[in-house]
Amino acid sequence: MTDFTSSTQVAGSTEPTLGKNRARDRFMRHRLAVLGAGMIIALVLLSFAGPYLLPFNDLYIDIRNRFAPPFASIHILGTDPLGRDHLARLMTAGRISMSIGFSAMLIATCVGTTIGAVAGYYGGYLGAALMRLVDAMLCFPSIFLLLAIAAFINPGVASITLIIALTSWMEVARVVEGQMKSLRERDFAVAAELMGGSDRYIIFRELLPNAVGPIVVAATLNVANAILAESYISFLGYGIQPPTPSWGNMLNNAQQYLSSAPWLAIFPGVAITLAVTSFNFIGDGLRDALDPRLDH
Repeated sequence: MTDFTSSTQVAGSTEPTLGKNRARDRFMRHRLAVLGAGMIIALVLLSFAGPYLLPFNDLYIDIRNRFAPPFASIHILGTDPLGRDHLARLMTAGRISMSIGFSAMLIATCVGTTIGAVAGYYGGYLGAALMRLVDAMLCFPSIFLLLAIAAFINPGVASITLIIALTSWMEVARVVEGQMKSLRERDFAVAAELMGGSDRYIIFRELLPNAVGPIVVAATLNVANAILAESYISFLGYGIQPPTPSWGNMLNNAQQYLSSAPWLAIFPGVAITLAVTSFNFIGDGLRDALDPRLDH
């Protein structure tokens, strides 16, 4: 009897590890996802540590080197119309844009998960009302909703993060609501309810842990959407305001110099493209890695 119990415990303890290993292996086989993860790590390191490695900060003005082209002076990526180092501003802008992306993702994921979990678990009139709210929010094109809200607030990192988060939680809510409806009827959920588990316990201890895969995928894609949204509204002048740099307002400031100093627009555009594409690759890789159907 003792041997059977101990062997059962060992088998049970190794099963989650095997599942994690399979998911990791599937992710590592997704070459674009691995490439995207490496690119995001590089962008994060450059954005948060890179500015400290340069002799110039993003506000230093070298008036004698205005519009210096890339690789033609001590300023590696050239300078802007005021003589500010373009690489320093690009990395500082990356810190702002990626911080907004990650922070907006966390807020949107929390809001969307909560609303989706309540709607999927309780259903009925409450669930229908919450999902009609989601549908109503989705009826408005997100960019116009963002611009409408941004026009009435004092733009800053915190406020821009908040309005992006509050206009991007709906997709997460839809994903979670569908998962909760499916998991609500499973045997383990019914057993937890019959044993007297509270609604909060069943939702947060039984159901949500089993829906973490789709939530992680949706959250990853939300980072890309948040970075893109910040770029939109900053490019149109309603987002982060100079002298604080972001990739979006760097593109906005570069518009009038496209013919004379194209590098002012090229490098922020490339940074946005790399960040958004990399997060999309990671999302695709996570979707494949966390799909339990691939274990069979």
